[in-house]
Amino acid sequence: MAFWGKRRREEQERQDAEDQVLAVKAQKALVATDERIRTTRDELAFAQAELGDGATQDLRDGLDAVARHMREAFELHQLNHDHIPDTPEELRTRNARIVQLCEWAEDVLDERTAVLKERIEKIREAPRVRERTRAEAERIAERLPQAEQTVERLKLRYSPEALQRIGANPAEARQLVDFALHSCDVAERRRDAGRKEDALVALETAIEAVRRAQSILDAVDDFEIEAIRTQNTLADVVADSRADIAAARRERQTPAVVEAATKLDQALRALTPPGSAGDPFTELAHISALNSELDHARERAQRNIPSIDHVRHDIDAADRAIYSARSLVEGHRELIGADARTRLAEAERLRVDAGTLVADEDTRERARDMSRRSVQLANEALQVAQRDIDQARRGGFGGYGGGQGWGGPQQGGMSGGNMLGGLIGGAILGGLIGDIFD
Repeated sequence: MAFWGKRRREEQERQDAEDQVLAVKAQKALVATDERIRTTRDELAFAQAELGDGATQDLRDGLDAVARHMREAFELHQLNHDHIPDTPEELRTRNARIVQLCEWAEDVLDERTAVLKERIEKIREAPRVRERTRAEAERIAERLPQAEQTVERLKLRYSPEALQRIGANPAEARQLVDFALHSCDVAERRRDAGRKEDALVALETAIEAVRRAQSILDAVDDFEIEAIRTQNTLADVVADSRADIAAARRERQTPAVVEAATKLDQALRALTPPGSAGDPFTELAHISALNSELDHARERAQRNIPSIDHVRHDIDAADRAIYSARSLVEGHRELIGADARTRLAEAERLRVDAGTLVADEDTRERARDMSRRSVQLANEALQVAQRDIDQARRGGFGGYGGGQGWGGPQQGGMSGGNMLGGLIGGAILGGLIGDIFD
């Protein structure tokens, strides 16, 4: 009894400690949530002034809902501290409800304020951002004369096709700069008129215009460096292509190699002469593509790809071997084991796959190998099937003479069953194998 009494006291002490912690947590949560409601009301007032009532409707509705539910929390707190005695269970239930309401209120306010936070920050920073954007647009405008001079100089070295990507960039940049400065002025006027949302839209438009103007002017500066690098790469590719043509003429001359070498040689002769305005980008892409075609043709020629007729002959041989094996298996189905059937099925699968790979030169060698493997498997299936037939017949027929007749035990000499099985088996096997090589 003393043991159980001590245990109950310990459990009660532990419960009392937990209740005390919960009561403190409820009081702190209530104070923190009340302060959060007050600060959120201040943020709402600022947001209404900056964004208007429409943009802040969700936050206002959320704040009203939180205030209604928090009245219940304050009422529960008041019941905990009135003059009427309460049981521990009642206090525990009220404090848990207070903590629940406070946590819910914090979540609602976090969700609603997060939506407006970014927009409020943009509006607060809008004046500084507007001035920074205007200064950046003016700095870009100072670069325009230099960009125009760069384009004029490049026209002497490169063709109109090569300059198509940057020829109009200075004019486009000037239009974008003018538009950005105008948008900054519009944003300022709309902010002064209290149209904060419209001012923010105009400012974002100005920022995007400045970004695009900066990008296309940078493209003008980058073009000359990129063109020089392309010319150097083109020179290396031309030297490599001429060496490849010379090497191809010493190698096996297939129609594909001759055609690819001829096309590449003609393209090299048609390149823009030194000192003339050309398009190194297009020329590099064209020569590189033709060089790749020649490399591919040479590789295929060196692989000595078999002809279609040669591969067709291997496939026909596979068809004959499969037909012979299939005839034997189908004619003695009850005597053939799984080994022969498996080899025959694999031979048929390889034959079907090989037939789909003949036309393409890249897969023709594989088709030849698969058809030859099919022949090998079909012949193996034929031999294994004949062995199964011979074994089945030796076990199923009795000997002639000197015994019990049909079904009797076999005795010395050559039994009729063995002789008959050997003759039939030899005739079948010899005839089928003979058909393969006819």
